[in-house]
Amino acid sequence: MQKKENNSSRRDFLKKLPVLAAGATALAGCSSQEVEEFFQRNFKTLTKEEKDKIVKNLEKKYTEKYGKKFTVSDKPATDGILFGYALDLSRCIGCRRCVYACVKENNQSRDPQIHWIQVLQMEKIKGIDLAHANVHYNPEKVPEEGHFYMPVQCQQCTNPPCTKVCPTKATYKDEDGIVVVDYNWCIGCRYCMAACPYGARHFNWGEPHIPDEEINPDTHYLGNRPRTKGVVEKCTFCIQRVRKGRYPACVEICPTGSRKFGNLLDPNSEIRYILENKRVLIFKEELNTQPKFFYFFGV
Repeated sequence: MQKKENNSSRRDFLKKLPVLAAGATALAGCSSQEVEEFFQRNFKTLTKEEKDKIVKNLEKKYTEKYGKKFTVSDKPATDGILFGYALDLSRCIGCRRCVYACVKENNQSRDPQIHWIQVLQMEKIKGIDLAHANVHYNPEKVPEEGHFYMPVQCQQCTNPPCTKVCPTKATYKDEDGIVVVDYNWCIGCRYCMAACPYGARHFNWGEPHIPDEEINPDTHYLGNRPRTKGVVEKCTFCIQRVRKGRYPACVEICPTGSRKFGNLLDPNSEIRYILENKRVLIFKEELNTQPKFFYFFGV
């Protein structure tokens, strides 16, 4: 049985600040853990020693809570790497295996249910028609004749509107192009959700629930570590995997090889070949968000 997690978010701490303003004893009613986490600076500004301490504390907390050994990586971006993603619309069959591989890998809540990937079913005769796309189709009947499928997730924009509106700078674009979220700094204002034109951000309205036996203990601080109620989350290209040289879970699970992933700065990479030789579609190109997630037609 899971142990009840201490309420230690910045948002809940902020609710107690009026007590301080009224002249009460400094930090009255707040635990030492609440105080420490509130005054923790944004993760990208911390020294290596500070990060090591935070990571160690999180590993201990998660191990005690879920009853299995946790690792929390803080591996930074690698010089010379800019991650990019490409998806072949002519091969995707809408099976949604990517959706559930993502859920399993990234510790998304099962109840209430959160999915970072949505697969849209569209009619071939209409082309990309978002107004009439069907996200509730029956995956047991795919691929349906006369239809094609378009998975949508965070586009990892070069010019991300979500980072511009975040009042605490909890979300930002890292050096390898991945747009990340520092959950300790997220106050749940949801401005990023309103700014994202792709519907790629998801708010935890309830306390996330993951059965102990299904929790993935291999995590990254800025990625798939367990979240709390009241924070926003999103796809991070499986940061805990790709910064170790692995593919995202959705790429590995795809039965048709529709999903491609690689280094945009490597002229010999598969993704560079696709961008230079295939018919490429940039989703909502007119918005100038400059995604690093591309759609293409392989045939």
